[in-house]
Amino acid sequence: MTFVRPVFRHPDLPKNKLGYTRKYYEGALSTLCAGCGHDSVSGAIIQACFEMAIEPHKVAKLSGIGCSSKTPAYFLSNSHGFNSVHGRMPSVATGANLANRDLMYIGVSGDGDSASIGIGQFVHAIRRNLNVTYIIMNNGCYGLTKGQDSATADVGSINKSGSANMYQAIDMAGLALELGASFVARSFSGDKEQMIPLIKAAMSHPGFSLIDIVSPCVTFNNNKGSTKSYDYTREHIEATAAVDFVPFMPEITTQYAEGDSISVPLHDGSLVHLNKLAHDWDPLDRHSAMNRLYEAKSTGEILTGLIFIDVEAPELHGILKTVEKPLNRLNKDELCPGEQVLKTINAGFR
Repeated sequence: MTFVRPVFRHPDLPKNKLGYTRKYYEGALSTLCAGCGHDSVSGAIIQACFEMAIEPHKVAKLSGIGCSSKTPAYFLSNSHGFNSVHGRMPSVATGANLANRDLMYIGVSGDGDSASIGIGQFVHAIRRNLNVTYIIMNNGCYGLTKGQDSATADVGSINKSGSANMYQAIDMAGLALELGASFVARSFSGDKEQMIPLIKAAMSHPGFSLIDIVSPCVTFNNNKGSTKSYDYTREHIEATAAVDFVPFMPEITTQYAEGDSISVPLHDGSLVHLNKLAHDWDPLDRHSAMNRLYEAKSTGEILTGLIFIDVEAPELHGILKTVEKPLNRLNKDELCPGEQVLKTINAGFR
């Protein structure tokens, strides 16, 4: 059986400033289970890229193995893509980013791909502050192998077979904070109003941007007793703040009233506006963010929204002091400047 997206679209569909309709940012029809939260995440990525008027051919989508790693086929069909082996997407993303810094990188992973077999790759991408929007579609189970508990399943959570998970969960947002990630957020696949501005902010942030998205598996982990089900998440969700992304527009000035709100400027002049901040929480203070995350975990809340952001941390190219020109475009003369230059360099080490 083949799945083909209908070609016809209404001629009056709205267009972005590049003249593209939302259709231009779509991909193939999803073959995931009906109601899978991952499809909502794909839809949020499509909408975010459409609203930001991103050129799809300037985007590279990267993934590993798992239900989540199938989703790059479902968005931005006009972009570059690479489906790597299980847990190895961060290495592929690092190599691609070093070779061509001009592309925008979106890494899509799952709780098995990043919290189990790929956790070593995940942590080193964070410490290098790789410039990538890293989205984890987190459902607490291994959907491709019939629903075993994953490393993010909460202790005591009941799976579809009726068994309780005996092991402590790995909190991907908490781990990222501890390792020094410069952008940490969490969301819920059933909340597009929150997901879309978070994805926009992550794609505008120069560095490692993690969005851990609770994305229920409707087939294997949406039962009573699961802490990654639709019902449980909706009942226990607690937002850090209402999130809005304000793109950089030189001709527009913005002013916010004082009170329970904060506007965080990004490197390109865009703003992440947070309204009604949670009590005693500062998204610019790593210690404050970790305390708020721990407090939510201890009370059974699922904390969503922008948890932490560091707008000063240098990304990998800044750390390595690479040239502005993408490495894959350097010509022979630039790579091999000649014997005299080599002698000068060597003399500097004597």
